[in-house]
Amino acid sequence: MGSANQDVSDGLERIMELIKETKKMQVWSREKRAKGAKLGFVPTMGFLHQGHLSLMEYARSHCDLLIVSIFVNPTQFGPAEDFKTYPQDFNRDLELMRSIPVDTVFHPAPEEIYAAGFQTYVEVTELTQGLCGVNRPTHFKGVTTVVAKLFNIVQPHLAVFGQKDYQQLIVIQRMVKDLHLEVEVVGCPTVREEDGLAMSSRNVHLSPEERKSARALSESLKLAQEMADQGKRAAAEILAAVRKHIEDQPHARLHYAVLVDPETLEDVESIEGQALLALAAVVGKPRLIDEANLDYQGSLTLDKELMDAANLLPFENMQILNVTNGERFKTYVIKGQPRVKCTKAGIPVKSQQLIAHHYPYFP
Repeated sequence: MGSANQDVSDGLERIMELIKETKKMQVWSREKRAKGAKLGFVPTMGFLHQGHLSLMEYARSHCDLLIVSIFVNPTQFGPAEDFKTYPQDFNRDLELMRSIPVDTVFHPAPEEIYAAGFQTYVEVTELTQGLCGVNRPTHFKGVTTVVAKLFNIVQPHLAVFGQKDYQQLIVIQRMVKDLHLEVEVVGCPTVREEDGLAMSSRNVHLSPEERKSARALSESLKLAQEMADQGKRAAAEILAAVRKHIEDQPHARLHYAVLVDPETLEDVESIEGQALLALAAVVGKPRLIDEANLDYQGSLTLDKELMDAANLLPFENMQILNVTNGERFKTYVIKGQPRVKCTKAGIPVKSQQLIAHHYPYFP
């Protein structure tokens, strides 16, 4: 049923259990909850990358037990989308999850989730109308349905999602609030490749030339942030520059570039307080999305050795002093590769001296 995890925590070997049946998963969760364990949950479609692992690390540090689901959900794909070609490598995923470590992997077959005769859906009506809902009109109905089912099966206290899929995050938070579900839904920041491209399982389908075009999304976020920092507030001016930068790429076809209120997802005419810049484009075959809150202060990426030496936990808050320009801001720390990297609005801050001070508070 399970396989031994080679990682050792507090001198004890952790066992990572694999569960494929919904009833067994429900029984497992009920038993652990009855014993007082706090359950953390990260739902995924597999083909894991560092972005997924950062969500697991957050849940791991905030819960007693961690469950990860791997399920490519057919109901969130449209008829012309990439359901049949969505990348999968289950054995590799298992090895990555052992590194966290994960306690239980829920890996159901489609018929376990959608039994014969299935005809019940969960739908959030207003928040799904814009952004991705325009080009993918049935997508969020599939997302909210499968997430509601997974919450019912796994019964977590905490569920963690990535902010790159920002619309998905707030749609799920709305669903949880509207249905009075007893689960806390937390969003964690986007993790990026060295070239700034937001990590996505679909990036594997990009050719080298297409990847150059795909970088225009993160470059556009940086461009918009620079314009906002210069005092430009008109959404039309910022969006015109962003759209031109993406549309100038030879392999990119823009679906949308919008500035919206982060809570309502309604368009804003000017940046007054927080404003979310959301982007979607087809690059080659993959459809990629990215986002940045133009009032968001960023994050500090440290390697595990440095975090351990400083007694830091993932997402612990930090006070940053930029020695180069005197700027001060609050942010939080995330674990990454062996180097120090600071980002603002999700975009790397380069060639500047920083002083970081931490204090015991979590977002």
